[in-house]
Amino acid sequence: GRAPDVVFTSEDYGLEYARLMGARHVMVDHARTAVPVSGTLIRSAPLEHFEFLEPCVRAYFVRRVVLVGAESTGKTTLAQQLAERFETIWVPEYGREHWEKKVAGLAMSDPLPSWSHDEFFDIATEQQARENRLAREANRVLICDTNAFATGTWHERYYQSRDARVDAIGAADKVDLYLLTAPDVAFVQDGFRDGEKIRDWMHETFRAQLAGGPTPWRLIAGSYDERFEAAEAAVAALLE
Repeated sequence: GRAPDVVFTSEDYGLEYARLMGARHVMVDHARTAVPVSGTLIRSAPLEHFEFLEPCVRAYFVRRVVLVGAESTGKTTLAQQLAERFETIWVPEYGREHWEKKVAGLAMSDPLPSWSHDEFFDIATEQQARENRLAREANRVLICDTNAFATGTWHERYYQSRDARVDAIGAADKVDLYLLTAPDVAFVQDGFRDGEKIRDWMHETFRAQLAGGPTPWRLIAGSYDERFEAAEAAVAALLE
């Protein structure tokens, strides 16, 4: 290739580096006053210098916190609260969006639709894709209201069996911390939920799966205020 004419650096070795390529060296902000950071400093503590990272690099370093649990245990509200507290973004539950659109197309006299195996596969795929896209925009931590792993458990809830395709997607999830929301708050019927009687089963299933897995997790229980305080502390510790 063609040798450069000019080399711009902020480093002491810049002059020799440029000379070896037969180029002129221009020192830029050697004292680091205009931009008080260096590549070495960023690499040593990427979360502390997140604003200097490109989106593709942010997606690699960003911490991912995923909320899982039975229906009506405050996951979505907690995800929104945590995103606001840590000045970042959150990933909504695509399965809920999919179901609401499906039900909206029904006539009043129609029975509620059922779930197909392929829908769970599609939901897991889209959930993970959205999470990976938003990881490029997050600020140090990405809050996820469910993930593909949890979609596999919802498949088990409806079909009493796992789907290997969904589980394969879930195995590729990147998670730094799970927050399991306990079913010790009142069930709120919003017109779409149907799992009040199996909340305990869902909770224990998630608990067993998390306890047997390699990813750190925390149980989030108590009043809504207590849940937020516990979740906030867990995320703050993750970012230390």
